[in-house]
Amino acid sequence: MTGAGEPARVLALVDGEHYPPVLIDAIEHLRARGDDVVAAVMLGGGEKLRAPMALGDLPVHTGATQLDALREGLRATGPDLVVDVSDAPVVGVRERFALACVSLASGAAYAGGGFRFDALPAGRTGVPTIAVIGTGKRTGKTAVSAALARHAASRGMRPIIVAMGRGGPAEPVVMHGEIARPTVADLVALADAGQHAASDVYEDALVAGVTTVGARRAGAGLAGIPVHDTVARAIEAARAERPDLLILEGSGTAIPPFAAGATLLVAGGATPAREIEEALGPLRLLISDLVVVTMAEEPILSAETLSALNSTIGEFGVTSPVVSTVFRPIPLGDVAGKRVLLATTAPKGAGQVLRRHLETVHGPTVVGITHHLSDRTELTRDLARAEGTYEVLVTELKAAAIDVAARAALDAGADVVFFDNEPVSTGADLGAAFDGLISRALNGALEQEPR
Repeated sequence: MTGAGEPARVLALVDGEHYPPVLIDAIEHLRARGDDVVAAVMLGGGEKLRAPMALGDLPVHTGATQLDALREGLRATGPDLVVDVSDAPVVGVRERFALACVSLASGAAYAGGGFRFDALPAGRTGVPTIAVIGTGKRTGKTAVSAALARHAASRGMRPIIVAMGRGGPAEPVVMHGEIARPTVADLVALADAGQHAASDVYEDALVAGVTTVGARRAGAGLAGIPVHDTVARAIEAARAERPDLLILEGSGTAIPPFAAGATLLVAGGATPAREIEEALGPLRLLISDLVVVTMAEEPILSAETLSALNSTIGEFGVTSPVVSTVFRPIPLGDVAGKRVLLATTAPKGAGQVLRRHLETVHGPTVVGITHHLSDRTELTRDLARAEGTYEVLVTELKAAAIDVAARAALDAGADVVFFDNEPVSTGADLGAAFDGLISRALNGALEQEPR
């Protein structure tokens, strides 16, 4: 793959609103800087055309739609770079982002006057790999990654999760969750040492019970590429553990910067519709082999979100299976007969469902719920108001779970029990979907066809 400023194999996007000799001049300009322009794609428009587009001897690909034409050009030429030489009114902002999504999903960079989107990183891990990415933050990537790891382990495999995060460790941290899961005391000690004790590497080890490796990342461009990350070093540490399967867990909108044999997209039920259908949002659907919709129940699942997901799937011709799920809390300790305070990042709309499930299935009395686990100020207030009313704090291992919530509970003489958010399918078999994803990774399908 070529970088910015390096000679590239180029597919040019053109329109009929330009006078053909002007387009030929532009193509010669690209060639003069060293690029190998191998073909063009006609996107429409005919103001300056008297006949079908002709650009000398350069092949010109067409299609029923702009995306169809681009896909044909990508399939026929396999370019490193797509250069957009088109303009409004043939191609507007929304259309240009759609063209960028299809280009990037094929492995080509996408550029035009004054802008460039680099292709997604294509480094190889050397191990069967599944990437778990999300439509945004708080979609449930960690819960789904953990469920996938448990499922792989139940098949006799040795999965290892590599988790990158905004609060990840400076150097790779290896947690052997199948041997000893982190305890409250372990995590408080980490917080005392100035570390982010609720980092995904600890949560994964806790709820999945497999080996996990922690990395850090900063930023996530429009295409999900971090500005800086330590994932490569974390993968080296993971490979030393001799895994059968690597699960690369994304962070927020950031995509793990390595190629994967299969990709799972976690689409949160409360994700704003614009994050799915606008800008480079559709790219995540295009590169995914399975879509797991989480929190797919009222009042969390937004009708606008579901509509945006379905319309984007239709517009881009995505054929990957979609499995809808809901999260149900599974305490990792005995809470039967206890008065508990529940601490979660889930939206308030989920409160009654969580309360009912805990009380019905696991037997405590839920005396209060705080949904402010990711808001330290409000969480502190909620904990102060609840002091003396509960015996056990039941909390997710996220955000301020340790340095605020667990500390306050322990100081108040209460116990702390973590809980796992188990994804439960509301329709299609999630386990079967995981099996298909694992098989794809094991088959070494690292080269994805344009979709």
